[in-house]
Amino acid sequence: MILIDANLLLYAYDTASENQAEAKRWLEEILSRPEQIRLPWVTILAFLRISTSARAFRHPLSAKEALAIVSEWLSRPNVHTINPTDRHFQILSTLLPVAQASGSLVTDAHLAALAIEHGALLCTTDRDFARFPGLRFQNPLQEPAG
Repeated sequence: MILIDANLLLYAYDTASENQAEAKRWLEEILSRPEQIRLPWVTILAFLRISTSARAFRHPLSAKEALAIVSEWLSRPNVHTINPTDRHFQILSTLLPVAQASGSLVTDAHLAALAIEHGALLCTTDRDFARFPGLRFQNPLQEPAG
């Protein structure tokens, strides 16, 4: 099972990003595999918020375009949202102090906890995830996932 961080989704649709072509190619390939893909709601919301922002994207998507993209992802039989289990708070409570995570890193700790509790590989370009013990993560733009 693969969890996808928002940065990869955003790179794939940001035409001004130097990572756009590679991220788009990776995303299309990973979504077409039979492997189970999970999109956390925090990832979906980050994609919707950032991809429609003129402050973040040189050519922002309209809300309608961004929603259509998310809808297309979720229409695939191997792509679903993912939610915390009853273990989530316990895992998160362990990760935050060990990783000295605060502020914006709390969301990263949440994603790490989701991946750990579901036994998933987190695909991201963010090196900050190295601070979370027990997390399997990979930058697929440097090394292909799977």
